[in-house]
Amino acid sequence: MALKQSQYLKLQQKLLPQQIQLMKLLQLPTLALEERIKEELELNPALEEDDQRLDEEELTNNDDDSEPDIELDDNGDVKEKEVERIDDEVGMEDYMGDDELDSYKYEVSNKGADDETREFVVVEGPDFHNLLEQQLGLRELNETEYTIGVYIIGCIDEDGYLRRELEMIVDDLAFNYNIKSTIQEIEKVLKTIQSFDPPGVGARTIQECLLIQLNRKADQTKDVIQAIEIVKDHMEEFSKKHYEKILKKMNINSEELKEVIDVITHLNPKPGDTDIKSNSHSEIVPDFIVSVNGIKPEFSINSRNMPDLKISKEYLEMLKEYSRQKNKDGKEATTFIKSKIESAQWFIDALNQRHLTMMLCMQAILEFQEEYFITGDEGKLKPMILKDIATKVEMDISTVSRMANSKYAQTPYGTFLLKTFFSESMSTDSGEEVSSREIKKILKDCINAEDKHKPLTDDALCDILKEKGYNIARRTVAKYREQLDISVARMRREV
Repeated sequence: MALKQSQYLKLQQKLLPQQIQLMKLLQLPTLALEERIKEELELNPALEEDDQRLDEEELTNNDDDSEPDIELDDNGDVKEKEVERIDDEVGMEDYMGDDELDSYKYEVSNKGADDETREFVVVEGPDFHNLLEQQLGLRELNETEYTIGVYIIGCIDEDGYLRRELEMIVDDLAFNYNIKSTIQEIEKVLKTIQSFDPPGVGARTIQECLLIQLNRKADQTKDVIQAIEIVKDHMEEFSKKHYEKILKKMNINSEELKEVIDVITHLNPKPGDTDIKSNSHSEIVPDFIVSVNGIKPEFSINSRNMPDLKISKEYLEMLKEYSRQKNKDGKEATTFIKSKIESAQWFIDALNQRHLTMMLCMQAILEFQEEYFITGDEGKLKPMILKDIATKVEMDISTVSRMANSKYAQTPYGTFLLKTFFSESMSTDSGEEVSSREIKKILKDCINAEDKHKPLTDDALCDILKEKGYNIARRTVAKYREQLDISVARMRREV
């Protein structure tokens, strides 16, 4: 078959760079948006914050030579229309390839946009593995044992467990460090590491982890000794909550077993998951603040969500000056400054559009769930899906989904994800449409009120719901129970 060239026309839809930028900003929560704005302020010198704190003298002195923040209205070569024509000079490929617009950050920061974090030196303590290596250096070990210890610490995962087989560690040491060792030597060094803080670190199983912590308790009381016996000899029965078998095998009563269970449940099953390991805890900053004044719910967008930005007057002045120059350097400088100003204008417009979209969508949610926001009763939540809000605000479903993504609303009844206000609909025996959130609330109330000695099974919960008029299957009950992060009946049982 011969190769040939041909021309043809086709129609296709492409998102404009402004639309792409808007979609990325729309899905960011408040804290991530602050980081994004900080980044844009650092990358684009044509963009700056408008603090609006000029005193009367400054306003008076600038009356004669003041200019609008965005457009120029004097008799120079640069006019408002010239700034608007930058669309024609900056192509989509150039814009999409600009690192400034592609390098979005999504880290969560606990500092606001107005906090001067750059003035402080942040000093982080040693991480989990470094702390173990520091304790290893305090032990009397020869060079080979220390190298083995460092390698074992490197194999410990973030939960504090050693998941790698000792035989594999022997092979790794021989291959990587040319150290010939035996399993007995590895176990000797591992025992040393298991004596480090936090207690239980370096264990290979949950059973070994609990035993290490129990054996290291200073007060070896009767309850602790019995707990050691249960973990050592009856771990399978304990994990499956077969308490009757444990009572028979150990010949103890229920009260004694309760005391032993209390000792075991206060142990740490993940010794590596400690506060000293990282500073990854983050605060929840609500994007919306809902209040009920009288009988009508009202809302406002967090003020941190929309800082005042403007285009730098210095850059507008520079654009005027360089546009008058007809040489090559002047044209290159003009093109660069125009691109920065245009990028800043697009960013400001995207923030404004984001603010408007969030206002419209949240107002629609408030109207849809008005009865819930007035009373706070979860039973008043109506079935609501993304399509309902998208139809009400005349936007695409994907836009509403991005708006609701990772956004929080602070209400008089608590702070919730916006996604929690969306739920599926189910029909009762009377034909009434109810929210699945209402069914989950009934399930949660039933489980909280159950007899912990005889917890309700999924079949029993299904029968209770059917008596209340909710005809749903057992597998649906199990699905809702798992979404509520509630374990099965056997695991909820208490002595």
